[in-house]
Amino acid sequence: MQATISGDARLVLDLALTIRHDGHGKVADDLSDPAGLTAWVRARPDGLPEAAGFVADEAALAAVRDLRAAVRALFARAVRPAEPSPADAARLLPLAEAVRRLNEAAARTPTVPVLHWAEDAEPVVRHEAVRGGDELTAVLAHAAIAFLDGPERQRLRACHAPRCVRYFLKEHPRQEWCKPSCGNRARVARHHERHRRSA
Repeated sequence: MQATISGDARLVLDLALTIRHDGHGKVADDLSDPAGLTAWVRARPDGLPEAAGFVADEAALAAVRDLRAAVRALFARAVRPAEPSPADAARLLPLAEAVRRLNEAAARTPTVPVLHWAEDAEPVVRHEAVRGGDELTAVLAHAAIAFLDGPERQRLRACHAPRCVRYFLKEHPRQEWCKPSCGNRARVARHHERHRRSA
């Protein structure tokens, strides 16, 4: 049985996963420029209000990248005693700095819970900005705080397959990698290492 993932968890994992392996031996950053942030936000209309019309500038990009660094540092803390993602291991923010950045981002726009209830669906509560405009980093920070304070944090893992830098939520007791292809790469690497030692 596959475990469900809350909207907050999905949003904050998606933010963390904007640092990824590019498939060619390098770590890629989906938020390397304002266009990347614009595309990332627009691809999440359910989790980010006003996503369809969002256009990033350098200030928004810097704020989201700072928040992402804090989130990844806090993810590294959350998976202890296991190792953090190899993408972060050598350059994690200190815990106090990560918490400060997260809390400051969350405070940028106060939110209130708003009930949405469609005729054919269960009620859903979304937190929306008190003021008219929506501060992207505040929404992302609120999602990160909800995730880190919630029970899903216990399922957070760093994938340690060769060349993978992702975090994931463990969906079943035997899951070791973020996706099957990572498991295959890890098994192939172990096989080659055993044969190299025995040769």
